[in-house]
Amino acid sequence: MNNKNLTVDAYLSKAKKWRREMEGLRTILLRCGLTEELKWGKPCYLFENSNIVIIQAFKEYVALGFFKGCLLNDSSKILIAPGVNSQTMRQIRFTNVKKIVAMEPTIKASVYEAVEVETAGLKVNIKKNTSLIFPEEFQKKLDGAPALKEAFESLSPGRQRGYNIYFSQPKQSKTREARVEKYMQQILNRKGLNDR
Repeated sequence: MNNKNLTVDAYLSKAKKWRREMEGLRTILLRCGLTEELKWGKPCYLFENSNIVIIQAFKEYVALGFFKGCLLNDSSKILIAPGVNSQTMRQIRFTNVKKIVAMEPTIKASVYEAVEVETAGLKVNIKKNTSLIFPEEFQKKLDGAPALKEAFESLSPGRQRGYNIYFSQPKQSKTREARVEKYMQQILNRKGLNDR
C-alpha cells in the first residue's frame, strides 16, 4: 500500500470517532488500486483523476459514498441515498469494523463496478429543478444584493438546492433569517453549504 496520502494519515490520526472503521475502509480501497486524496476535508479515492468513492464520518455511522452510486447495479441492495434530494450519491453505512471485514468482497465488487462506470464514461442524468422556491428571508437578500444573487446563480444546481433546503427547513422566520445571514459570505465566496 505505497499509495497512502500523508494528508489522509493526518486526517485519520485526528479522528476521534470511527477511526478504526475509516482505516478498515481505507485499506480495502487502497487494495483496489485507487489513488487517495483529501478532498472536501474527507478521504477521497480516485481512478485516473475521477472521483470514485469518499469516506464520510457522521454521528451515527461512517459511510462509503459512491459518487455515481445511482448507476451501480446494487444486487446486494446495500446502497442508500444519503438524503431525499440525492440524485447521484449512494452510500454503504457502517457502525463497526466487523461489518466492514465481512463485507469486504461486496465493497470491492462495488468499487470495481464504480470504476467500470467511470471508465465507460457513463453520465448521471440529473433532473434539473429550475423551479426552486426560496424562503422569503433569502429571496429578500437576493433581491437586495445583486452580488449575492450573481454569486448564488454561479453555484452548481446541487449547491443551490442544498442552500435552499437548508434555508427552508426552520419553521420560525428568525431562524431562517439567521441561517441566511450566516451563509451569505460563503455564497459570495462561491462555495457550497458544506465546502471549506
